[in-house]
Formats: sequence, structure tokens, C-alpha cells
Amino acid sequence: MNEFDFIDHLRAQTEARGYPSELLCGIGDDAAVIKQLTGHDAVVSADLLVEDIDFRRDATQPRLLGHKALAVSLSDIAAMGARPRWALVSLGIPPDTWASDFVAELYEGILSLAYGYEVRLIGGDLSRAPKQIVIDSIVMGECARGNAVFRSGAKPGDHLFVTGSLGGSAAGLRLIERGARVGIHELEDPDVRSIQELLMRHLRPAPRVGWGLVLGEQRLASAMIDISDGLSSDLHHLCRESKVGAIIESGKLPIDSRVAALCGRRALDPLILALHGGEDFELLFAVSPENVPRLPGKVDGVGLTEIGEIRPQSEGIRVSEGSRLWDLKPLGWKHF
Repeated sequence: MNEFDFIDHLRAQTEARGYPSELLCGIGDDAAVIKQLTGHDAVVSADLLVEDIDFRRDATQPRLLGHKALAVSLSDIAAMGARPRWALVSLGIPPDTWASDFVAELYEGILSLAYGYEVRLIGGDLSRAPKQIVIDSIVMGECARGNAVFRSGAKPGDHLFVTGSLGGSAAGLRLIERGARVGIHELEDPDVRSIQELLMRHLRPAPRVGWGLVLGEQRLASAMIDISDGLSSDLHHLCRESKVGAIIESGKLPIDSRVAALCGRRALDPLILALHGGEDFELLFAVSPENVPRLPGKVDGVGLTEIGEIRPQSEGIRVSEGSRLWDLKPLGWKHF
């Protein structure tokens, strides 16, 4: 049983008892949505980072790790078209790390990002861990009643869009695996700046909160998900919930220009990184034909790209690459 099978099993168990009327969306989306008495819906998401699984301590810095721990949950709230408001962060920490400046610097990273989005840290927990750092972040947001964007609303004929660029985080991870570090120059490489920028794409992701708010508040997106596991896997998640298929055009994918340059020198395929790399934390969303003209070109300086179309479920999920048409397998990140 992989992690997605387990999630389905847990979802079936909870749904068997019935949903309370105020729970609009539970297990199976980027966040839960709860109807409030104020004319708003509450949106809640949780994420877990475990040392040596989700990050390597020797490959990051405490402030960067704190930033990423909160950013991944902010991205989930953005994927629902909601505004993040409150955060709780819990930390399991080994005694030797507790005795250093690591924890204070980690929370500096958390708070710096929180303040940037007017999110208030309202609590959490601290516990001793035997060897590895564990960070749990819970973010609560809100949206106007009925404005939350689920994964389940895409229809055949909808256009598929993605914000920003793809593949940068995966390229940064490949660099880390080959020994690159933030602030450490690879003197033999002619483009040190690009390497450092790709490292930061992986270590300090930017959640697309502004785009999420525009798409949700203006009711532009029919379905949406953030790209955390990888475009291939997350497109499968969206299509599964919407009971549709999709086709994407490889030539339209907004692959980070620095990725193409890196891959040319290091025998990597930029298309593979863009499709399966994961942790870009861009937003992938479907838009009905009548709403496409209403889309802004940029939000907070971040653009968007049309990459394909929603099709009937019977057509599957495919990639168009020149004259070739091939099935897109969900080959992104899996924990189990």
C-alpha cells in the first residue's frame, strides 16, 4: 500500500460515518474547508517535514528551513483560493540542536515569511526528539462562502494553466545531491549565480498566495492544486478528483531557463525535471473558456502559462510532444 492508497483508505473510513453539514471538503484536497457562521469558510491544512526524508540539515540553513516549513502549508491554502490567517508550528528537536542557535534562527525564518503574508503565529508545541528534526505546520485561512477552489471542479474543454516556472526546485535538489551548497561557489562552473538561484528555488520556495487569492476571489479557476509532488502526479490528482482526462503540450511547459542551461552541462533532461521533479509549489489550475479572457497576465510579478486542456476521462492523461502522443505516468514524489 502506497501513501495515496492509505489516504484513500482513511478517506473511505471517515466518509462512511458521514460528513457534518459544515464540512464542505475533507480528506482528498489540498486543505479542508469548513463553513463558518460569518459568511466565510475556514480552510485548514497541515504539513510535516522530517529530517533526512524531506530535508538534509547539512544542505540547508535554519532560516531557510523555517521558511520552507511554513511555505509548504501556505501553498496549500493558496491552492484553495483562500487567504492564510493563522499558523501553528510544532517542533521535535534533538537535545544537542536545542542547545544551539538553530531553533531561534528557524523561527526567524518562519516569522519572516508569516509577517510577509500577514499571517499570525498563534501556537504550536515543542518536544525532544531522539535524533532527527521533525516540523509540523498547520495553517488556517478563510475565503468567502462558496469561493474555495477544489480539485474536483474541472470540466472537459477547460484550459490548463500553471503559474511561474517548472523544474527549478528539482534542479536545485540535484545540485545539492552533487555537493552544491548555498553560499559555496563552484569555481569551476561559469554560472555560479544560476546555481545559487536554483538552490534557493528548492530551499526557499515562494508560495503563490497572491495568485490563489485572485483565482479564488474572482472565481476564475474551476479546479486547482499546488505542484508539490510534481506536475505529473499532481495533474493526476486533479484529474482523478474531477473525473476527467487531460492533454498537455510539452513545448508549452514553462521550464525554468536556468534548468535548461544546467541540464545541458550535466546530462539531465529538463522535461523530466519539469514533469516529475516536484516542490515547485506553483499553482496548476483549470479555467473555463469564458473565464480565460479575465485572467490577469501577472500577479505579484509572477506570470502564467497555458499548458494544455482538460479532456474526457476516457482519453486519459497524455503529453503531446511534436508528432508524438504518450501517456503521462504519475512519476513524481511518493513517500511510500
